[in-house]
Amino acid sequence: MDWNSKKIRSILEAALAEDRVANDVTTTLTIDPGLRASGTIIAKEPCVISGLGCIPVILDIFSKMNPATVGRFQVVSHPEIFDGVKVKKGQSLAVIRHNAHALLSTERVILNLMQRMCGIATLTNEYVRAISGTKAKVLDTRKTIPGLRVLDKYAVSCGGGVNHRLDLQDGILIKNNHISLGGGLPAVLEKALKWHKAGQIVQVEVRSQTELDQAIAGGAESILLDNMTPSQVKKAVKQIRSAPQKILIEASGGMNLKGIRKYAEAGVDFISVGALTHSAVAVDLSMRITADLY
Repeated sequence: MDWNSKKIRSILEAALAEDRVANDVTTTLTIDPGLRASGTIIAKEPCVISGLGCIPVILDIFSKMNPATVGRFQVVSHPEIFDGVKVKKGQSLAVIRHNAHALLSTERVILNLMQRMCGIATLTNEYVRAISGTKAKVLDTRKTIPGLRVLDKYAVSCGGGVNHRLDLQDGILIKNNHISLGGGLPAVLEKALKWHKAGQIVQVEVRSQTELDQAIAGGAESILLDNMTPSQVKKAVKQIRSAPQKILIEASGGMNLKGIRKYAEAGVDFISVGALTHSAVAVDLSMRITADLY
């Protein structure tokens, strides 16, 4: 993750502007503008870390928005603490040393982003562990918070998941609405295979035996088995594996921790889980801020 990229900085700038951090009246009226402080981010529950890289960028942006707080800052974490690492309840994730105004004004933005990202990473890791020992991999989806997709998907990767399409130009996925509006699966698939660009895998979502037969016969490069039972998926996998061409197989639809392993054991290559990003619960983190005497 390039935290200093234009895209990431624009997301963080928007978050700081939304909270009007340069106009923090409580801090301005009550705290000495020259006070230095230390902020320690603490995990209040076990979790997988994600989002540590946002901290120095947020502080840099804040300093530009509020020149009065410009000054040296330092973000310190233990060498063994970084994105993707599991931590226990009570562990310190990072210590931030900066002007007290900067810490107080950016505290909520930092925690909001990291709590969500750690929540996604932690949930993803649970799904990854649930299918360990199989060849299947856990995929994310585009069911992300608008404007935060790049952060959501990065958090998935921190949890051991695999990023699927980042956006609509990142790959071709023919779904039921394309099929109904485009003249049927064979016609839509033929057009996609004819006009797609190099590197764009043509995937077809199938919901019935007829659609599965048409997808295989039409030369689909990847097939998504949607809302099928594990036994139906196992049967479909056997048919797809016997096709003359190599076809990637994905299962999707209502996946949960209790049942995902049955789908993995059915022989699919990937299992997409929308819950990773649309239903992850934020991890409980806190920032303990104290006056710095150094």
